[in-house]
Amino acid sequence: MTIELPIETENHARKSLSTGAAQVLAHSTKSEPQMQGISSRWLTRALPWVQVHGGVYRVNRRLTHTLGNGEIEFDVDGPRATVIPEELREMAALREFEDEEVLAALARRFEQSDLDPDTVVAEFGNPMDQIILVVHGKLSKMGTGKFGEVTRLGILSDGDYFGDSMLLDNDAIWPATVKTLTPTTVLTLARADFERIADEAPALREQLSRVSARSQRPQNKHGEANIEIASGHSGEPLLEGTFVDYDASPREYELSLAQTVLRVHTRVADLFNEPHNQIEQQLRLTIEALYERRENDLVNNPDFGLLHNCDLKQRIYSESGGPTPDDMDELLSMRRSTKLFLAHPKAIAAFGRECNKRGLYPDPVEVDGHRVPAWRGVPIFPCGKIPVSEAQTTSILALRTGEKEQGVIGLHQTGIPDEYAPSLNVRFKGIDDQSIISYLISCYYSAAVLVPDALGILDNVLVARHAAE
Repeated sequence: MTIELPIETENHARKSLSTGAAQVLAHSTKSEPQMQGISSRWLTRALPWVQVHGGVYRVNRRLTHTLGNGEIEFDVDGPRATVIPEELREMAALREFEDEEVLAALARRFEQSDLDPDTVVAEFGNPMDQIILVVHGKLSKMGTGKFGEVTRLGILSDGDYFGDSMLLDNDAIWPATVKTLTPTTVLTLARADFERIADEAPALREQLSRVSARSQRPQNKHGEANIEIASGHSGEPLLEGTFVDYDASPREYELSLAQTVLRVHTRVADLFNEPHNQIEQQLRLTIEALYERRENDLVNNPDFGLLHNCDLKQRIYSESGGPTPDDMDELLSMRRSTKLFLAHPKAIAAFGRECNKRGLYPDPVEVDGHRVPAWRGVPIFPCGKIPVSEAQTTSILALRTGEKEQGVIGLHQTGIPDEYAPSLNVRFKGIDDQSIISYLISCYYSAAVLVPDALGILDNVLVARHAAE
């Protein structure tokens, strides 16, 4: 080892040992390995985690008569769009119809229209004469109030559809006026074209008859089979019996998993364990990465992720682009006992800008010693796992949580073999011929929405700042 001594100059002769030279003989204080990818993981902390036995959680519900609450997808080739035939089964009347040839014939009959803003697509009270699929754009549903005033009933956007009531009711009328807000592309199927195909496909007529009969059964506003109850009577009238009907095919959530194999050379484990144990640090950082993947899956997994398991009736759209207080109030009003909002940090910043424009300064709330932004007393937790599109749009989620509240819950199974943390185990795999120690690390988890209104989403939230700002 060569020690470089400080050079003494004529103008400045060092009178003591320099710090650089002193460090050669001193021990340095080393931090644990740091990891920039660790986030706050508020969703994981806020969800109540429910123990699952046997790796499967079954959500039993009352029998529901309404079907088909998904969004329709399209094949887009340049300026032309066509509906994917199987996607037509997202409509309630066609949900159980499996004749692919008939679906393909229906899909071919849809015609594309490119509409300018402020174009009336459907007018309240007129006969419902077409099915309309929204390929791209934003439309407003408007009604008439008690005193003739115009009221806004909601927003339609990419993947939405309306007019499908004509499949079951020949006398259906438009329940609202629908007008475009932005340049919009739609696909339309005229009633006459549908009738021609249905006349040539008896199986389609039979399917529509079955769905029509089912929809006429007594049901509540949520589509659940009615429980007959009498009230306000006097004397001794004959009471009708009743029972609570259950869904015969309840959804089952199987625990998903994230896994990896951690490898450490025996030389590293033997010789370089001071002041920090190498295996422990490797394990700690690997588990942090698994937990980040778990939260990402809770949001984005196509099977159980929250973004993909929200009922269509619980999805609304921002009317003016950015997330306004009016949008957040509408999202709140769709369920009881909302426990939290979940939003990308950019969406939280955009909401703050909208509040500032209106001179509103919502008070934060304290959660686990942290001051968190809130609206109407409901905390807004940041979650970087919610995607932001290239068009700078994202989503804001509203959740009611807990089994007792029929809300959103996390699923895991504790007590598994070689458990290192709840529902996470570390298993020693052995040492190979290259002196590499291997550990299999597994994390088991899922999430369930117990009833549809436990989760709501504000979609198409614009987070980009306007040039004027």
